[in-house]
Amino acid sequence: MTSLAPGKTGEIRARLLDLVDLLPEGAPLPSERELASRWQVARMTLRRAMDDLVLQELLVRRQGSGTFTSRPKVSRRLGMTSFSEEMRRRGMRPASRTLELRRHRADRARCQQLRIPAGDVVVEFVRLRLADDAPMALERTTVPERYVPGLSIADLQSSWYELLATKYRTDIVSGTCQLEPAMPDRRTAEQLRIPLTQPCMRIRGISLDARGRVMEYCEAMYRGDRYTITAELHRPARPTARRAIS
Repeated sequence: MTSLAPGKTGEIRARLLDLVDLLPEGAPLPSERELASRWQVARMTLRRAMDDLVLQELLVRRQGSGTFTSRPKVSRRLGMTSFSEEMRRRGMRPASRTLELRRHRADRARCQQLRIPAGDVVVEFVRLRLADDAPMALERTTVPERYVPGLSIADLQSSWYELLATKYRTDIVSGTCQLEPAMPDRRTAEQLRIPLTQPCMRIRGISLDARGRVMEYCEAMYRGDRYTITAELHRPARPTARRAIS
């Protein structure tokens, strides 16, 4: 066998990319032995090129099963941007499918979260969020009805924040959220098209408008195999030392 020099790893990487482009998502690659023989390359050189694509999440290794094609995870920044805005920014086509919309009187816990009087009516809706037609997240949102009179399923086909801004003249400016790992229940797994063993990320939080009103409480389940969450961190400035006053 004629081995390629280490500098040829890029050439093998290009061949692997061509192969990945030809295969559907989740398809198995030929074994390392077969590819090394086909391309007349040392297995160590091939493995270096494959390692590169694994790091880029274009390939995934499963112990005892082999190497499979994959999609890179979508990196979502924690911030005051909507799902639709984030997907468009990444060149993907966002969409929503409303699974449920109902009006009811909020319980005590939800009233506290939304900072509304006990027994106020809220609108609660569940949406399946998609990117390029693939399910990405399941969101359950609760909002005081008096802030969104006349809200209907037809309103929820696009960006929620854009709807608030255009129809209700309300801009979301701040919020808080909590992030934790979670396993999906059977219904959630079916809606997201994932196995019950696939870990997810659960985000719970509230959003406030420019007037300081809590506009929504949202609980979302994001696919752990398609999402990674990022956040910008800043080290707080050191306090300026004060001179002692004599």
